[in-house]
Amino acid sequence: MTPFTALPNNTAAADDAAAPAYTSSELLAAVSCRYLQGTRRVFAGIGLPTLAVALAQKSTSPDIEQVYESGVCGAHPPRLPETIADASLATGAEAILTMPVLFGYVLQGGWIDVGFLGAAQIDRFGSLNSSVIGDWESPDVRLPGSGGAAEVMANSAEVFVVMRRHNPTSFVRELDFCTSPSPRIAREKDPLVPAQGRGVTTVISDLGVLKADETGELCLATVHEGVSVEQVIEATGWPLKVLPGLSVTPAPTAQELHLLRNEIDPGRVYLR
Repeated sequence: MTPFTALPNNTAAADDAAAPAYTSSELLAAVSCRYLQGTRRVFAGIGLPTLAVALAQKSTSPDIEQVYESGVCGAHPPRLPETIADASLATGAEAILTMPVLFGYVLQGGWIDVGFLGAAQIDRFGSLNSSVIGDWESPDVRLPGSGGAAEVMANSAEVFVVMRRHNPTSFVRELDFCTSPSPRIAREKDPLVPAQGRGVTTVISDLGVLKADETGELCLATVHEGVSVEQVIEATGWPLKVLPGLSVTPAPTAQELHLLRNEIDPGRVYLR
């Protein structure tokens, strides 16, 4: 899937002047939204994935369906939800399913086009850690764990990951703990593993975008404005390959920033 051309600056809040300065959160949301163009159903985590889908619904992909782990399908909340159990998710939703139905029939049934996740750590083949940083018995940080991420990883047609910080402790050669294994790795360990998806195909970080090559290895595809290839390589814990045709990520447009700041997240629930 390739990103669409950045939205033109043609709203009432935008004129012919250059788009105003933007934050890292706004950049991540805008870039993530572009990669969602053409997607029908997204199983989205809370946080930046939710923000990106909300922007897509108001711009390039009004028919995109957002699915939450709590069983809400086709969510159209009147405000940004703060948790997967936020009552606002029920308002205007197209369906609310039990979790066994959601995971057993929707997710494992192959109905999800993109699983959109965050994580504390990611490795070169897209396995994720959202459990602990450090030793399991005595971790430096204990995190929430998988939730539904392992099932999302195994059963979505493809997975996008958004990472707020691109550094060697987040993009690692070896995970401190593997919460959500890449389908490729899972199949290598056990060919009978019923993983039907491609795993992580796209990673959006604060330095650039990584795409999976034909082997499933994550490689640098674009760098953000003001970021060098060398910076991204130094910030990555494995020998990062650079894809042919490397480009610079288009900055958020004034229209995208207007939607994020004034219509989608004026209360700064996720924008920082």
